[in-house]
Amino acid sequence: MLNKVYLFVLFLFVFTGNQLWAQKQAPPAVPKSRCQVSFPSDSRIDWYCYGVKSEKALEDLLGPYLEPALRFNRIDRMHALQGAYIKIPVNFKDVVNFTPMPQKLEQAKNYRRYILLDRSEQFLGAYEFGELKFSFPVASGRGNSTPAGIFKVLGRDRWARSTLYKIQGTSIPYPMYWGIKFHESKRGVSFWIHSRDMPGYPASHGCIGLYDEGMQQKFYGYPKNPQLLDSKKLYLWLFPDGGDNDKPRMYPDGLPDALIEIK
Repeated sequence: MLNKVYLFVLFLFVFTGNQLWAQKQAPPAVPKSRCQVSFPSDSRIDWYCYGVKSEKALEDLLGPYLEPALRFNRIDRMHALQGAYIKIPVNFKDVVNFTPMPQKLEQAKNYRRYILLDRSEQFLGAYEFGELKFSFPVASGRGNSTPAGIFKVLGRDRWARSTLYKIQGTSIPYPMYWGIKFHESKRGVSFWIHSRDMPGYPASHGCIGLYDEGMQQKFYGYPKNPQLLDSKKLYLWLFPDGGDNDKPRMYPDGLPDALIEIK
């Protein structure tokens, strides 16, 4: 009888201790409605809304899963600071290699390079003969300012700068590094895929932005150790010689064997 009582007390002690540890480690509950930005694929992952208290608190919470969690939120580290609300996966491993893009794309099977961008998901997929090679979160234009359709790759400019917009609060033309031109409107406005800040929602005037923490470190001084360099990877995938030849080039008839689809 005494053994049974001892085992019950031991079980109760261990169970209670684990519960207290879990309560101590779990972030404070935040209504999911605070994470207002939503995407169709959110339902694939079990997540909760988290109010960021500090950079260190976020890093301590996510540890080695910081990058995949940021990608799931389509947000960069500069925007995921104190005061931000982001989605935290209940199981961190659920967002490792997360992508809402299809693994195979029938309309891309005859193309050496094919880019599919889903505005509803704020994600881009890069395909080789119909097979997904990699995918990235994006920040496209507000509303319908990013045009939909099938586009050719019309040009490239490794060091592109905006002729219309400045870095907020400065006179510095906005850096559009690793720029890939895909459209020009009847009014002569050019549309590019390029480096930009990633706030976690559509935010541009029509261009498509990708992570470039190297650019952010140069102009904003943050983050200290750039890691997310998606715009560079996409650029060099389209233009394998781009690392050696950084002069702007235009392709009047479009880059051979490459297309960009935006839906």
